[in-house]
Amino acid sequence: MTGKIEARLAELGLTLPEAGTPIANYIPFTITGTTVYVSGQVPRRDGAIWPTGKLGAGVAVATGQEGARACFLAMLGHLKVAAGGDLDRVKRVLRITGYVSSTPDFTDQPLVVNGASDAAVAIFGEAGRHARTAIGVSVLPGDASVEVEGIFELS
Repeated sequence: MTGKIEARLAELGLTLPEAGTPIANYIPFTITGTTVYVSGQVPRRDGAIWPTGKLGAGVAVATGQEGARACFLAMLGHLKVAAGGDLDRVKRVLRITGYVSSTPDFTDQPLVVNGASDAAVAIFGEAGRHARTAIGVSVLPGDASVEVEGIFELS
């Protein structure tokens, strides 16, 4: 039987990627009590990091938002594993932190990270509303344009 969140993903036309393997010395998530901390995820398309480059230097805000949404979906892939395969166990999205590779004069990091935030609310409804930080950085792994990490509460 498909759960409520899986059905919502299908309704939105969204597919979760397979939970990837870390490329460095860390684990994809940790759990303490009912809180799950998901490591930062970069966006991928067809197995490669996409989008790459900097916001404010050739990467459009809308493209960055697509990337942030892809990061959120990658987080959900790991969260599904953490929840024993049942995303209906997600009680709340607590916090999202988004890192946006950008030029020094680019100031729309919050708009870019909205790609992840909007996905959280679209998927989880009121339980998807969260605290958030959007940070501009000079470079991200693999020249990714955006990276997103999150904290979630399970029931």
